[in-house]
Amino acid sequence: MTSTDEAHEKAREIVLAESVWWGWGPAEAHDPLPDSTRLLLARLGIPARPRPPVPLAEVRLPASRLPDPARAALAAVVGDGEVRVDDVARIRHCRGRSTTDLLRLRAGDASAAPDAVIRPADHDEVLGVLRVATREHLVVVPFGGGTSVVGGLAPPERGDRAVVALDLARLDRLGRVDPDSGTAELGAGLRGPRAEALLAEHGLTLGHVPQSWEYATIGGYAATRSSGQASGGYGRFDELVVGLRVATPVGGWELGRAPASAAGPDLRELLLGSEGAFGVITQVVVRVRPLPARRGYEAWSVPDFATGTRLLRSLAAGDLRPTVCRLSDETETVAGLARPTRSGGERGGGAVGCYLVTGYEGDDRAVEQRSAAVAAVLLAGGARRLGAAAGQDWEQGRFRAPYLRDALLDQGIFAETLETAGFWTALPGLYAAVRDALTTTLAAAGLAPVVMCHISHLYATGASLYFTVVCGEGDDPIGSWRAAKAAATDAVVATGGTITHHHAVGTEHRPWLDAEIGDLGVEVLRAVKRTLDPAGILNPGVLVA
Repeated sequence: MTSTDEAHEKAREIVLAESVWWGWGPAEAHDPLPDSTRLLLARLGIPARPRPPVPLAEVRLPASRLPDPARAALAAVVGDGEVRVDDVARIRHCRGRSTTDLLRLRAGDASAAPDAVIRPADHDEVLGVLRVATREHLVVVPFGGGTSVVGGLAPPERGDRAVVALDLARLDRLGRVDPDSGTAELGAGLRGPRAEALLAEHGLTLGHVPQSWEYATIGGYAATRSSGQASGGYGRFDELVVGLRVATPVGGWELGRAPASAAGPDLRELLLGSEGAFGVITQVVVRVRPLPARRGYEAWSVPDFATGTRLLRSLAAGDLRPTVCRLSDETETVAGLARPTRSGGERGGGAVGCYLVTGYEGDDRAVEQRSAAVAAVLLAGGARRLGAAAGQDWEQGRFRAPYLRDALLDQGIFAETLETAGFWTALPGLYAAVRDALTTTLAAAGLAPVVMCHISHLYATGASLYFTVVCGEGDDPIGSWRAAKAAATDAVVATGGTITHHHAVGTEHRPWLDAEIGDLGVEVLRAVKRTLDPAGILNPGVLVA
């Protein structure tokens, strides 16, 4: 191992050690719940009741069920040190980072922990692990950044089979960079910040920055059809994928050999959004672009959510989408979540109505032209300019939301999100129906919910809706949320929305998948599963049964 490789490995281990097992990110990034937020929640009828996570030593998990012959066979593939059965490794790979996942962990319940954590070094070792798993009848759960919020990392249909988490963190290299074609090969285990740093050395950027950017991985982006804050300028992640390298239980598979093809259906689409149920994505070839010379953000106030939505529709119809665009409804604006660095009720520099952020990336001329054209539409529609400083304030607090969620959980306050998307004509009814379903269901449980929403991804034909719910935990927070989310998803289906815009299907959305793609569509996915994973070892129960 070279000194560079040693330094890289050390940095990777430091990140693992600093990431808390009970929440999001490193311990030093966590702050107590701000007093202003605590007072606001109290005024809304949501009192704090401190509930810290149990000590790590008190977390309960079953003994590893990995048979010795299987462990020896896996060690022969990846090395003995890369087969981990210790409690800490298993707890760190237990479930994802939804609020219900964290409530279980924080209460000391790690019953869904894998029996072992396997860390292959490359594509061939992944293939080797899958061969062993098939022969030894193991369940394999591909694991990137562990950021799933839809039950994508805890397959319920494990039966008596041992479960191994296939951690792809070592597949974290930048491969061939082709500046003429504007493409780059990225290892599936690369996290967002590391991928951007490696590309920046070549003067390039991927431009994909989701909320989970700090920890989510390139392979995870592809497997869940991720969407980032700059989707208006760079597109969704699936739009950036040029090629894929995949390890399946029946062999390796490489897809994508030209910028466009008419050689039958695009089979890359079978793997994009497949959530590790069909194969393990080991490398992604992506479109990259030159680093922008300029990035800028601006904040606006619009009279109300309906007006703001109409303005965004006008921008999309006129091909004037900003690189970044986020419109908060009245409740999210008042609550302060529109500006995470100023949570607790501040209203964005005196803004009334709804808070809107626009952002632009590119050279000076492109940024000036696009921002001026967008401003003309917004001002003509009644928006009020709050300025670049307010927009920059939003950008600086962009990644604080998961940490705020953890601070709320520390005080016994439940906070969770769900997202959808719909055509412009359906959007007002979709927004009202989901908001009503969440409010009614949680209020019936006596939890006095605060339901907030924002639009953060625009399309010519529609947009996304992202809801945040805050309420007291009550006696059964997991059961209450399940009921509320089921009611909200029923409302989504009834009003013409998608069951998920960018969080993926996992296990939580699977009961509604047939309502979206039809019974025949589900059978097509099952046929693909039988072909690529005939023994059913990959993430059983996730995406398709």
